[in-house]
Amino acid sequence: MASLMENLLEVLEKEDVLYQELLGLSMKKPPVIIKNDITSLQAITDEEQDVVSQINNLDRKREEVMNDIANVLNKDVNTLKLGNLVEMLAGQPKEQAKLSELNERLKETTKRMKRVNEQNKELLSTALEMVEFDLNILKGLKTAPETANYNQAATNTGDYYSGGSFSGSFDAKQ
Repeated sequence: MASLMENLLEVLEKEDVLYQELLGLSMKKPPVIIKNDITSLQAITDEEQDVVSQINNLDRKREEVMNDIANVLNKDVNTLKLGNLVEMLAGQPKEQAKLSELNERLKETTKRMKRVNEQNKELLSTALEMVEFDLNILKGLKTAPETANYNQAATNTGDYYSGGSFSGSFDAKQ
């Protein structure tokens, strides 16, 4: 059982490091989204995919270790959670403290990730609305009425009303 606990703690520590890295990457996104820097956003997303792949591999290892622990303890693996395991380790205060700390850190990190992801989702949604708005304006310009501009030959130039200058940038001050 001791080696299983060591394996679990090792996997959880690695997961915590990767989740912290993923959180850091997610926190880089808001300024990139606001700048409308698609290239940088794609690079960040690619890095995130690499980290998520590593997390998935560790998650499978954690599930295997939890299955082994459940078998040793004769518990149902579906009901055995880290919190339950912390309670069961009352006779091993060192492991109990470490597991409890890792459990709390992972919970806090996932809460922070959820907040950052919600913020990024809102920013992306707003950016998408701005792109749709810009496209609608551009479509509207093509259907705008012709101006009454004439050239030197006194014929209509066929210009369309543009309504002034148009800037397609995202306003971060909203």
